[in-house]
Amino acid sequence: MSGFAHLHVHTQYSILDGASSIHHLIEKVRSLGMEAIAITDHGNMFGVKEFHNTATKKGIKPIIGCEVYVAKRSINDTVGKEDRSGDHLILLAKNLAGYKNLIKLVSTAWIRGFYYRPRIDKELLSTYHEGLIASSACLAGEIQDEILNGTMAGAEAALKSYLDIFGEDFYLEVMRHETNDPEADRSTFPLQQKAIETLKKLSQKYNVKLIATNDVHFINEEDAEAHDRLICLNTAKDFDDPNRLRYTKQEYLKTEQQMREIFRDIPEAVDNVAEVVSKIEKYKLDHNPIMPEFELPEGYNDKDEYLRVLTYEGAKNRWGTLSAEHTERIDFELEMIARMGFPGYFLIVQDFLNAARKMGVSVGPGRGSAAGSVVAYCLKITDIDPIKYGLLFERFLNLDRISMPDIDIDFDEDGRDSVLRYVVDKYGHDKVAHIITFGSMAAKMAIRDVARVQKLPLPDADRLAKLVPDRPGITLSEAYSEVPELAKEKQSSNKLIATTLKYAEVLEGSVRQTGVHACGIIIGKESLDNFIPLCTAKDTDLYATQYDGSHVESVGLLKMDFLGLKTLSIIKDALENIKKSKGIDVDIDHLDLTDKKTFELFSNGETTAIFQFESTGMKRYLKELKPNRFEDLVAMNALFRPGPMEYIPKYIRRKHGQEKIEYTIPVMEKYLNDSYGITVYQEQVMLLSQELAGFTKGEADSLRKAMGKKKKSIMDEMKVKFTEGCRKKGYDENITDKIWSDWEAFAQYAFNKSHSTCYALIAYQTGFLKAHYPAEFMAAVLSRNISDIRKITTLMDETRRMGMDVLGPDVNESNVKFTVNKDGNIRFGLGAIKGVGESAVIQLIEEREANGPYKSIYDMVERVNLNSLNKKNLEAMAVAGAFDCFSEISRAQYFALDTRGTSFIESIIRYGNNAKTIRQSSSQTLFGESGGFDLIKPEPSLCPDWPKLEKLNREKEVIGIYLSSHPLDDFKLEINTFTTATLADLQNLRDYLDREVTVAGMVTDSKNGIGKNGRPYGSFTLQDYSDSFRFMLFDKEYIDNSKYFTTGYYLLVKGRVQKKRYREDEIEFSIRKIYLLSSVKDELIKSVTIKINPDNINPEMISELKNLVHENKGETELRFLFIDPDDKVSLPMFSRTMRVRLNNEFTSFLDDHPGIEYKVN
Repeated sequence: MSGFAHLHVHTQYSILDGASSIHHLIEKVRSLGMEAIAITDHGNMFGVKEFHNTATKKGIKPIIGCEVYVAKRSINDTVGKEDRSGDHLILLAKNLAGYKNLIKLVSTAWIRGFYYRPRIDKELLSTYHEGLIASSACLAGEIQDEILNGTMAGAEAALKSYLDIFGEDFYLEVMRHETNDPEADRSTFPLQQKAIETLKKLSQKYNVKLIATNDVHFINEEDAEAHDRLICLNTAKDFDDPNRLRYTKQEYLKTEQQMREIFRDIPEAVDNVAEVVSKIEKYKLDHNPIMPEFELPEGYNDKDEYLRVLTYEGAKNRWGTLSAEHTERIDFELEMIARMGFPGYFLIVQDFLNAARKMGVSVGPGRGSAAGSVVAYCLKITDIDPIKYGLLFERFLNLDRISMPDIDIDFDEDGRDSVLRYVVDKYGHDKVAHIITFGSMAAKMAIRDVARVQKLPLPDADRLAKLVPDRPGITLSEAYSEVPELAKEKQSSNKLIATTLKYAEVLEGSVRQTGVHACGIIIGKESLDNFIPLCTAKDTDLYATQYDGSHVESVGLLKMDFLGLKTLSIIKDALENIKKSKGIDVDIDHLDLTDKKTFELFSNGETTAIFQFESTGMKRYLKELKPNRFEDLVAMNALFRPGPMEYIPKYIRRKHGQEKIEYTIPVMEKYLNDSYGITVYQEQVMLLSQELAGFTKGEADSLRKAMGKKKKSIMDEMKVKFTEGCRKKGYDENITDKIWSDWEAFAQYAFNKSHSTCYALIAYQTGFLKAHYPAEFMAAVLSRNISDIRKITTLMDETRRMGMDVLGPDVNESNVKFTVNKDGNIRFGLGAIKGVGESAVIQLIEEREANGPYKSIYDMVERVNLNSLNKKNLEAMAVAGAFDCFSEISRAQYFALDTRGTSFIESIIRYGNNAKTIRQSSSQTLFGESGGFDLIKPEPSLCPDWPKLEKLNREKEVIGIYLSSHPLDDFKLEINTFTTATLADLQNLRDYLDREVTVAGMVTDSKNGIGKNGRPYGSFTLQDYSDSFRFMLFDKEYIDNSKYFTTGYYLLVKGRVQKKRYREDEIEFSIRKIYLLSSVKDELIKSVTIKINPDNINPEMISELKNLVHENKGETELRFLFIDPDDKVSLPMFSRTMRVRLNNEFTSFLDDHPGIEYKVN
């Protein structure tokens, strides 16, 4: 081992600048025989904890540092261009005190000093210098900058300022990046040489030691090209841009020998590195849990005591008279909580949940293993009785597994922020933070990113990216082994393709951007920057941690998940709708869990919009299962997942007595009875291990964890213990071996019953509301899904299936959200119209409720506040049809211009404002309310209404969906007759492999181009009622069909789903024929057969039909089939002379006439 180490190193957490993954970096350090390495990312400590863990585990001394930006003046100066960056400075933590000061400095740089970059200043360095080593960094350091661009006096002044702060812990860095590569930056080396000459003089004059560094940005010399492309991504430049930023390509992790060769003239610069390394102490970053301080009410001095009081008060509210089982379980849990030091945790959670309920925020019944705690149930942290449903506390907490409690809380979407504000106000802004997330460059993204900067044609980039299997977490290495065609492309004769894959593999996994965890929150006892570095984040005024969620708990901080659950918002909205429309207060927290109507809904598979139960597969199983008890919903929630899904048919057969329920050992019935002898839950394995083998609660939980994570070594130890325990209780070893084998096979799929029970309760609540209050429930569901085009289409179809109409917005009926009108139909919410502010809508509704419906558009503008309900709002409402209730004025008329070039909307706004002015001043006149004269109402200009398609397209722009009708409605006959799939079905092409498929829709987008081989290609996007799909055509197929590539065309597309000719692992929709939907009737429909029961024939019907046939002459043969169902006789007939055109008028007559059916051929 040598004493040299790299002290200036950037990992991939120097985002889009460093290309070194921490794991590979440490492996490289080991292979080079070095015993230490530093991390000095630009302005942040994002990777510090991962770096420290990895290095320590591999026996390498981790040196924690940061390349900070020192403001030219003060961090308070944010005016001049010079304030935008700052001089570079390397800081390294010698010990724990230095680490904590580094945290303070880096956090302050983000929180107070951020101006283009996170900056500190020398005042802060003076305050927090203890335990830190500093060095002068690269050419962007203050001393080097003065040498190259300022004066010697300036360089000396800068050096003195750092010596005043750091004394002997300040070093002068020297770097040499000589290169002969014509593609690399060759301007840096001469500048480095110039700086070194002066730094050597300063070193001698001020007795400051030189240290050799290499400003490492990537690991291996050959990674330079990949890093070069990373810089292109960072600077948004193409690789062939002559003016782009370039590095010297020397910034890799060089060996000690290479460094000694580079600095052979100043060997002491390499030798001095060992001195710095020797100053670094080894210290731990991990910390025992640091609980936030919960302020006890007056009269209490002990958290344990106060928690006990609250728990027993809650227990009496939950159960009334407590049984011995209740008190025994409560006392056991309270003892465990006290011994583990977590009473404060429970007090904090119950406190903000109580506050949430007082604020009217909906709180979920719980999620995860916390629902196994009776203390949590008594404190109303959860709403599932753990004793009733056999849920286990040790699945949540136990002494054999010391870990922070993890209670995840669901709130309604609107209320989550209110609870978060409460927590911030109670504990302090500096003690609460979001948890940072790092978005990394996944396999497909790496290919696309590199392809873009290298200018690889888009079709090639798409093709390569699509060859990577669609699986979360898949790597390019795995993709190459699974997809031979992709592996073959690595040796492609096309250099751009080969290099794209080569460099994508190097850059894969690079951190691309930061974000914040959707729900993770940290609460600290003291200011968080005493424990963890902080930064700022977009779209929130809370700080964010610089360590991600996998590291925050290990440094002792309390993590909680505040989740916004849309279903809770839907339930809350539905309850408000019920109160508004029916005057009923539904107590959703105390429903009868044996409600027959609710279970009928589940048994019929009518579970669209029901939480966790709305997939097609789930509906099919529900129809077979016919659930009639809450436990069935809990089991289905647990079983309907890959793996355990294969047990569902057995569960169904056993429930209906079609298969005998067997227990390997009779005593197992006690715990498997609810699931018909099938091991469904982790809790069942835990209880049975205690029953059969005498496992402790902690051992049972360890078994559960080992099985779930397939930890073989622990499983082998546990099996010995299990077998021995069973033998002691007299069980046959062959039988217990079989039980163990069954557990091994299933336990990895076994589900957390606590979680399943909580979510089954939410599912039941939504099912109850849909069964008993369908309109109110569906109105709430539609309100919360208005921006999801796929979902909203399905939900509107479901609403119609249930016998309700979804009506457009109406100023005299709509509220802010979707609501139920007096006829039991659902009315679109005014607040869902794009461009209409909620405050304007509320004001309009309040006026309507106070003084009655609006009689006309004039009445409305006279009454509402037109500053709030302005021109933009009124225009959007007119387009959406909200004024259609004033039937004398068409939508087009609101926008038609009069002779002065003024629209009717502008005229009525002027009219409304004048009317208010006159009304306000009338009390001061002698002429009464009218002021002695009538205000003339502007008349709308006469103009034709918009054509149907224009009206629908405009409507969709402001509503987001086609609501009053759909452009494809005119082609329902063609679509129903000829299509074999929807475009939503094509999202899973593999389901249609080797099948002929026909789809229809309207063209919403088209593109075309010329490939690098000179051949044309094109694509068009087709949209139907359900979804959209993009079709690609090449060469002759494109040329033959390009006439259809026009936005607004309505097409019927016939094709075949097949494997691609040269890429059999890919599937394509190969187009065979395209038709215009408008010509399908004439081209494809040869005849129409009208089926009539003779009993339904009357002169009026014959006359109507005859007139219709004469008025709609065409080319379709007309056939009749007279059917007598009583005598089971049918008589076919056809007309030799009459042929018809099947237009909408003709088919509407056939659809609406009772006793008539028809079929097209």
